[in-house]
Amino acid sequence: MASEPFHRPNSSSSSFILVGVPSPGAFPVSLGILFCSGYIITLVGNGVVLLVIGLDNSLRDPIHCFLAMLAVIDVVMVTSIVPKMLSIFWLKSAEIGYMACFVQMFLVHSTTSVESGVLLAMAVDRYVAICHPLRYQAILNRQTIAQIGLAIVVRALLFMVPLTGMVTSLPYCRSRVVPHSYCEHMALVKLACADPRPSGLYSVAGSSLIVGMDMAFIAVSYGMILKTVLGKKSFWKAFSTCGCHLCVLLLYYVPGIVSIYAQQFGSGVSVHAQVLLADLYLTLPTMLNPIVYSMRTTQIRQAVLKLLFSRKVRA
Repeated sequence: MASEPFHRPNSSSSSFILVGVPSPGAFPVSLGILFCSGYIITLVGNGVVLLVIGLDNSLRDPIHCFLAMLAVIDVVMVTSIVPKMLSIFWLKSAEIGYMACFVQMFLVHSTTSVESGVLLAMAVDRYVAICHPLRYQAILNRQTIAQIGLAIVVRALLFMVPLTGMVTSLPYCRSRVVPHSYCEHMALVKLACADPRPSGLYSVAGSSLIVGMDMAFIAVSYGMILKTVLGKKSFWKAFSTCGCHLCVLLLYYVPGIVSIYAQQFGSGVSVHAQVLLADLYLTLPTMLNPIVYSMRTTQIRQAVLKLLFSRKVRA
């Protein structure tokens, strides 16, 4: 049932209602346990990665700086959505304030853009390390790393600030029920009584440009790596060095692309499946990233073991 339009409401009572997973067959308690477990694993895993990088002076090279950036982004991303999801699943607290909803939307979509940029930076790091090993420290010095990090954040802001402005400026006169687990921008603009197509087109074009550009540069980086090591004895060593990064790339881009285009163009995909895809896209990679790096990166694994055993000896 349509309600009166509300546009930048002055009352704190103005809010949206998040459905969670919109399906009568969903099991909210079980889903809550699943996402809560993933959230705890994400916090612990990324926290350990940040701790060992911060404490171990041998882990100050560029790749570990980028890995620390990735861990911070993962924590911010899941913290912006999972606590509210758990309150929906367990406490039936589905209401979210107007401004809180748009802040959540901004955090979710800006962190996904930043994460894509960090993955590109890590691919460039692997290219320089393998193709130009003697110039590695000179090319990727601290100043360059700081500039790369700043550029990644600025790019995300340049994309998200206009999109947030477009979405918040819309008058919302339809149902305030958002058929989603978080304030996903396309689910929000569908509730507006104005034409949502400009923001939708901007979102698809912007996200496609960012992801497409990052994936193209990543492909070029790995193509040049392959060209450099192909037929040499260092081939398998280079592949092993890049293995964990390739795993993280697949974890991030494959579910992300499927989720984005399923929501935009997948009229044959059920709403239930679209929401679950979007939830898993944001939570699964953040949970698995530190596990992949801990399992496949010898330096991180050794640093974790060193930290654990040194604490036991002191105890």
